[in-house]
Amino acid sequence: MESNDSERIAHRDDEVAVRNDVPRHVAIIMDGNRRWAQMRGLTTADGHRAGFTNIEPVLQLFADAGVVEVTLFAFSTENWSRPAREVDSLMNLMSEEIAAGAERFNQKRVRLRHLGDPTKLPKHLREKVRQAVKSTAGNSGLTLNVAFNYGGRQEIVTAVRKVIESGARPDDVDEDLVGRYLYTSGGSDPDLIIRTGGEFRISNFLLWQCAYAEFHSTETLWPDFSERDVAQAISEYASRERRYGARKHENDSH
Repeated sequence: MESNDSERIAHRDDEVAVRNDVPRHVAIIMDGNRRWAQMRGLTTADGHRAGFTNIEPVLQLFADAGVVEVTLFAFSTENWSRPAREVDSLMNLMSEEIAAGAERFNQKRVRLRHLGDPTKLPKHLREKVRQAVKSTAGNSGLTLNVAFNYGGRQEIVTAVRKVIESGARPDDVDEDLVGRYLYTSGGSDPDLIIRTGGEFRISNFLLWQCAYAEFHSTETLWPDFSERDVAQAISEYASRERRYGARKHENDSH
């Protein structure tokens, strides 16, 4: 993205408030990097690099549409079982992208947040993530949550442990209290979850937060996800009547 676009990724609260056809928060399961590479006779590392390269253009497209928060599923707790060479490549690639991206994120006023357990990450990557999150914390534009070494069940278990450690009584435990100890505390639940690569599984992603999210699956592999795919996902979202369950309905009726 060119530097003259630096003001384009920003909060659009007034616009979004009246444009109910646009999701405020989009979460993406970025699937298909390896298949994309195989189809082109490239290495798995080439596929992951192509996937990382596609992140910023897609963020810009969503920001232009009025989305104010994006969560990307970059590396799950289950991904450690992949071949060591692939995992090492991903760690190095993430380290490169975080270091190079932090300055660009500041130019674009993007606020970066990390979702997941940082303790298992290599020390050099853990430090770069910490620095990038800290340096972008004051930005008022699009919020980018990167789920790296993230698992939905792990997140809930970790939150429950913290609730217990806080000394909360059983009667004190409710959804709001648990939510305060989730990785996503302070953010919003996703309105739309997109999975590229043609699969329909949620894959242990934002299990607590996706309770009322709309789901969109596309055959497009992540490195090829483009303006047309963004428009299609938002159009499909706009065509749906969102429902929040009986309790929400009852609350809205008062």
